[in-house]
Amino acid sequence: MIERKEIQKLVDTFDKSDITIGVLGGHSGLDVCRGAKKHGFNTLAVCQKGREKTYTKYYKTRNDGRGCINETILLDKFSDITKPKVQEELRAKNTIFIHNRYFWVYFDFKDIENNFMVPIFGSRGMLKLEERDVPKNQYYLLEKAGIRFPKIVKSPKDIDRLVIVKVNEAIRGYERAFFYAIDYKDYKKKSEELLKKKIITKESLEKAVIEEYVIGAQINFNYFYSVINDELEIMGTDTRRQTNLDGLIRLPANEQLEVLKYLKPKIIETGHIAATTKESIIEKIFTLGEKFVKVTKKECPPGIIGPFALQGAIAADRGKEEMVVFDVSMRIPGSPLTRFTPHSGYLYGDSISYGERISMEIKKAVELNRLKDIVT
Repeated sequence: MIERKEIQKLVDTFDKSDITIGVLGGHSGLDVCRGAKKHGFNTLAVCQKGREKTYTKYYKTRNDGRGCINETILLDKFSDITKPKVQEELRAKNTIFIHNRYFWVYFDFKDIENNFMVPIFGSRGMLKLEERDVPKNQYYLLEKAGIRFPKIVKSPKDIDRLVIVKVNEAIRGYERAFFYAIDYKDYKKKSEELLKKKIITKESLEKAVIEEYVIGAQINFNYFYSVINDELEIMGTDTRRQTNLDGLIRLPANEQLEVLKYLKPKIIETGHIAATTKESIIEKIFTLGEKFVKVTKKECPPGIIGPFALQGAIAADRGKEEMVVFDVSMRIPGSPLTRFTPHSGYLYGDSISYGERISMEIKKAVELNRLKDIVT
């Protein structure tokens, strides 16, 4: 793995008056570049052929100042970003790269950890911990932090309650073909149907995680940990929109039963919507985030830097409201548009998005000559 001190030496050579904020052309790229432009940075999107027009045409910077993408690099595939020529170009532009979900969808973790000699805002080594089959993964960190997460069922034969089986799709390995089961017999029936239809593979089923299904109001807590201020902030709260599940649950119960004869629910992320929370639980939200930041500093130094999210549900099955975390995002979460809930506005006067908050942090780090403290 590239040593952090190597990246720190590299960023020390950068022209701090001409920093470029780099993103992959997707996920939260536009939000990051909008925030970067607002705070005076040059912006660059690395795009993949066939899906580049958003960045090269629709939101490119015009002569009249509209748009937020100053430059683009067009590649045959995203993973070509680790080619020496591309890296040289990024370094020549004093680029600080902002990672997002695309990093673990389109890249090999080891390639980014070992071969991408470009400063990344955040902790490049923690991205892989979102996966459930690696050491010190999100379950490990949640347990160490004392944060409740669903009980893990180790064997299908041990299923004794409603569970959700998180298994990767056969075609799109980064998406999960979730299914529910109430016992081993139910598990066998449903998994065999998916195998027969080639929606999943035997290999992916063997690696699947089986979690108890916790009933509660689903909510995502989106945070920003400022290394410069040594302070945790709540960026906002949201909930997920998922296909085809969202369409199914909008049908009357009798119609759902008919439709389910012909198709199975899928839980594929399509978007997020703002979800406000009661002011009385804000302290609980902060406490959860502070616990997580503390444990990452101890277990995965330097720990979390910048954006992350604890995603799950508020359950009341133990007589009190309690957050149960299903997933941890150790980078900009699925919904970068957190400005549509008021939490950051309580702190800054106006609500801000992740893109703007990241640029505020980088700008302050430049001013204080602490840029090397926020990159890996």
